[in-house]
Amino acid sequence: MSEAIEAEQSFVDKFPDEARIVRSSFLGSFLALILGAIFGIIQTLHRTDVARIIPSTDYYTVLTAHGVFLVISFTVFFLVGLFTWAIVRSLDRPLVNTKITWTWYLIMSGGMTMTGISILAGFVDSIDMSADVLYTFYAPLQAHPLFYTGLAVFIVGSWIAGADWFRTFLAWRREHPDERIPLQTFMVLTTMAMWYIASSAVAASVLLFLLPWSLGFIDQVNPTLTRTLFWFFGHPVVYFWLMPAYMLWYTVLPKIAGGRLFSDPLARVVFVLFLLLSTPVGIHHQYLDPGIAEGFKFISMTNTMFLLLPSLLTAFTVVASVEYGARQRGGSGLLGWLTDLPWRKPEFTGMMLAGLMFAAGGFSGMVNAGMNINYMIHNTIWVPGHFHLTVGTAVALTFMAATYWIWPQISNKPIYSRTIGLVQVVVWFIGMALMSNAMHAQGIMGVPRRTAEPEYSGFDYATMFGGFEELNIQIAIGGTLLFVSTILFIGNLLLTMGNPKVSGLAESLPPALSGPTDSPEVLDNLRLWVGIALTLVVLAYALPIAAIINRGGLLGPGVGTYPVWLTPLFDALANSATIAIGAVGDASAALVEVVK
Repeated sequence: MSEAIEAEQSFVDKFPDEARIVRSSFLGSFLALILGAIFGIIQTLHRTDVARIIPSTDYYTVLTAHGVFLVISFTVFFLVGLFTWAIVRSLDRPLVNTKITWTWYLIMSGGMTMTGISILAGFVDSIDMSADVLYTFYAPLQAHPLFYTGLAVFIVGSWIAGADWFRTFLAWRREHPDERIPLQTFMVLTTMAMWYIASSAVAASVLLFLLPWSLGFIDQVNPTLTRTLFWFFGHPVVYFWLMPAYMLWYTVLPKIAGGRLFSDPLARVVFVLFLLLSTPVGIHHQYLDPGIAEGFKFISMTNTMFLLLPSLLTAFTVVASVEYGARQRGGSGLLGWLTDLPWRKPEFTGMMLAGLMFAAGGFSGMVNAGMNINYMIHNTIWVPGHFHLTVGTAVALTFMAATYWIWPQISNKPIYSRTIGLVQVVVWFIGMALMSNAMHAQGIMGVPRRTAEPEYSGFDYATMFGGFEELNIQIAIGGTLLFVSTILFIGNLLLTMGNPKVSGLAESLPPALSGPTDSPEVLDNLRLWVGIALTLVVLAYALPIAAIINRGGLLGPGVGTYPVWLTPLFDALANSATIAIGAVGDASAALVEVVK
C-alpha cells in the first residue's frame, strides 16, 4: 500500500460526527430492510400457497408491514444517510450544527416507530389497533390515528433534514460565492426541492382529512380527493427513491469502473428535469377512477411520457462513463471492453445489474403510463411486478451495492467478505428476475394484486407451462432467493462491524470529463427551477382538484365543503363580516360627504 494512500484521510477521519450520523441512518434503514424482508417472504409463500403460517385475515397486516417498512423506512433512512455523506463530502465541510441533524434523525425514528407499532399491533387481538391500509394509505381504508400521526412526524423530520442540508450549503456558499455548486450537492438540493413539493400534498391529506377522520372529528372524507392527493405524492416519491440511486450511478459507479463521469452538465440537466416533471403526472395512477375527467388523464399520460427523457439521458451518460473506465483499463472493441470491467467487485456488479433491471422496469412503466394498455393490467399483479423492478431492484440493489463501497469509508472497517457480497447481489438479481417476470406474466392473465386468494370463484387459469401454477412457483422461488440475499447482506454487514479498524480505506471521486464550467450557469439557479416546477404543478392539478371538490365536496358527497360542526362558526364569521363591511361602507359614505 502506497504512502499516499496511507496518508489520505477517509470520511470518518475527517468528519467523525457526520460519519456517526450516516452509520446510524444506514443501520436504521437496514433494520427496516430485514423486517420488510421477513414480511415479504411470509406473504409471498402465503399468496402462492406454498406455506401458510398466518391466517388469510392477517394478510393485509403483513402486506402493509412489508410495504411500509421497505418503501418508506428502508429507502428514506438510507437516503438521508447517503445525502448527509454526499453533502459533507462534496462541500468538504462539516454540517453547521449536528445537534439539528440528530434532532431530525430522532424525529424520523420516532415517527416511524409510531407507524410501525400501529401496524404490528394488528397481529395482537387484545389490542384495539389496526393499520391495514397498505403502503397506499388513501381512503376508504382507514387506519388507527397513531399510523397517520407517525407518518406526519416522519415527513416533518425529513423536511428538517432537507433544511439542514440547505443550511450547510448556504454556509458553504458564503465561503465560495463564485464557485459552481458541487455536483453531488446539486443533486441533493434538487431532490429535496422536489420532495418538498411532492410531500406537501400527502401532508395536507393526512393532517386535514385522514387523521381528523380517524380521530372521529369528521364523519367521512372524499375518497377521490384523498387518492388524488396521495398520487400527487405517490408518483414523485418513486423518484425521491430513485434520484439517490441516480446520484450513485453518476458519481460513484464511474469511479469504481476505473473512469470518470462523462458529462457533469448532462447530469445536472437530468436532475432539473426530474424536479420539473416528476410531480405533475400522478393522475396516470387513476386512469380507472370515475371521478376524474378523461381529458385530465390524457394530459397526465402525455406529461408522463416526457419522463422518459431524463432516464434515456442517464442510460447514455452512465454507459458512456463506464465504457470510458473500461477502456482506461485496457478494454477495446465494440463490446470487448465489457470484459475489462471490475465484475468481481460487488459494488460494481450490484449497481450494473440494478441499472439493467431498471431498464426493464422502464419498459413496463411505459405500459402503466399508457391509458389504453393500462386498462388491461390495472389492479393486476403486473403493477407490483413493475414496482419490484424499479424500487425493489434499481433502488434497493443499488443501495446495498453502494454500502460495500461507502461503509469502509464511514467506519474504517473493511468489508468482511467481498465474495459473499458478490454472491449476494447476483442472488438478488436472479431472485428478482424470476419473481418480477412471473408477476408481469400473471398480470397479463388478469391475476389480481392485493389479495391472499388470487383465484376467482368459478374460473380456472391455464395450467400448462407458463400458466398460473408454474408462475406461482417462479414467484415463490424468486421471493425465497430475495430473502436469502437479504440475510447474506445483513450477515456480511454485521461481521464487517466486528472487523478491526484499519487505515488506507479512503476513496476519492475524480472530476467529470466534461466539468461544471461546460454547462450554463442557469442550471444552478434553483429558485428558477422550483418556480417553474410549482407552476407546472398548478397547471396540472388546479382544475382536476377543483372539479373533484365541486362534484363530491371537500369531505365527500352530502357533507358540504366543511364539517357540519363548523357551520355556527362560519355563520358567526359571515355575520361579523357583513356588519364590518356595512360599517366600512357607512364610514366611506360619511367621508365622501365631508370631502364634498
